[in-house]
Amino acid sequence: MKKKLLSICLTALAILFFITSGFAQESPDHKKTQEEWEAEEAALAKATQNPLAAMYSLPFQNNTTYGMGEFNRAQNVLNIQPVIPVTFKKFNLINRIIAPVITQPSTSEDKSTTGLGDISYTAWLSPSKASKITWGIGPVFQIPTASEANEFGTHEFGVGPSFVALTTLDKWVAGIVVNNVWTFGDAEENKFLFQYFVNYNLPKAWYLVSGPILTANWNAEKGQQWIVPFGGGAGKVFRIGKLPINMNAHVYYNAVKPDGVGEWQSRVQLQFLFPKK
Repeated sequence: MKKKLLSICLTALAILFFITSGFAQESPDHKKTQEEWEAEEAALAKATQNPLAAMYSLPFQNNTTYGMGEFNRAQNVLNIQPVIPVTFKKFNLINRIIAPVITQPSTSEDKSTTGLGDISYTAWLSPSKASKITWGIGPVFQIPTASEANEFGTHEFGVGPSFVALTTLDKWVAGIVVNNVWTFGDAEENKFLFQYFVNYNLPKAWYLVSGPILTANWNAEKGQQWIVPFGGGAGKVFRIGKLPINMNAHVYYNAVKPDGVGEWQSRVQLQFLFPKK
């Protein structure tokens, strides 16, 4: 299992190296002024807040939930989630892959295990023409890649619908993402996800954000189905050389949660951006 995880991480790093190397070697048509760079970074900040933006990106999103289980330990989920847009004449197909690397506290007080969870793949079809409300609809698939069933996932194939909608008003970007997945196997999962996001853009590509992810396990007992967090954070788009990067950090309080799930969670994301020339 460790060799498999090492191979996945090395492959992701190799892809990132070649993409960023190619991006860094591109020379701009002219030397941009500081104002032009700041305007471009501000536009990129808004684009990162749009799940339907037709822009290649490679986010690494780390989610930690504190106070899990009998020994109040932390569970960590690193989501590697490349976004690959495909542009047609009137529509964009936004392909989003989420590969979770999970560190799960074991029943022992000082031990934990790490493995790959079930991969999620979403394909949103969205009109390419700009409008006041941007929307996308398509299927979401759960791919049975979990390193070990019942530890890092159910290792079952699943499918369901997904919908996203958002609007931009001056400095504000707000929207929702909704999906539901049913799996086919012994577990027969029935999982719901609802995320609302509100962003307020500040000068110099800084922004405030609230984007809690609400989930429900419809198969769980009453009172044990929902995780409902509240909170938010801040972020900024900056550059390393010519490569734009989006970074943000969040803190959330789980106001509603099943037994055994911690009250607090944090999220830190580092997103490499590859805007079209």
